[in-house]
Amino acid sequence: MKKFFLLAAVAMLTVTNVSAQSDSRDSKHEIAVSYGSLSNSDWLNIFENVIGAIFGESYEDDTFFGPIGLEYFYHLKPWLGVGAIATYGQLTQDAIKGDDKVGKKSNYYFTAMPAVKFDWLRGNVVGLYSKLGAGVTMRREIREFDGDRAEYNTDKTDFHFNWQVSLIGIEVGKSLRGFAEGGFGEQGVLMLGLRYKF
Repeated sequence: MKKFFLLAAVAMLTVTNVSAQSDSRDSKHEIAVSYGSLSNSDWLNIFENVIGAIFGESYEDDTFFGPIGLEYFYHLKPWLGVGAIATYGQLTQDAIKGDDKVGKKSNYYFTAMPAVKFDWLRGNVVGLYSKLGAGVTMRREIREFDGDRAEYNTDKTDFHFNWQVSLIGIEVGKSLRGFAEGGFGEQGVLMLGLRYKF
């Protein structure tokens, strides 16, 4: 993941140097990277843990990484952008039986969503916007158990509908902008990131 962030930052800085003089209000394209919290996949995992506990399945020491988001928008009008959002998230948990760790479960979430962005304020330094996206998540789940529970090992992939609704976003900067968004969906309830307009 460190390589991903490094490559994204280098790409943004390269584009920044090429067109540093452009006015962000006139830009047609924008790319962004973000990191969020409490994504749909994270909420789904919490729900599955509660249901699993009812049936005697116990998991502890959750580590959720992500969601990391990558997005692109093309502005058909100054206030309307169309594009796509891609996200990645990863969850690992220890499987517990009694007081002993008997294995682990890992989930990997890859999501792609067509999206629209509405710029309510498109200033040269500050912008306000909302965003909607809907698409599909591919979830790969790997269960690895020890000893006599190894017969329950699985590696399965499934697909499900997913979405993002960012009710309010604020971005600050010239062509390269920092931003924060609040909403709900696969990118999270709250996310922070960098956006480049060109």
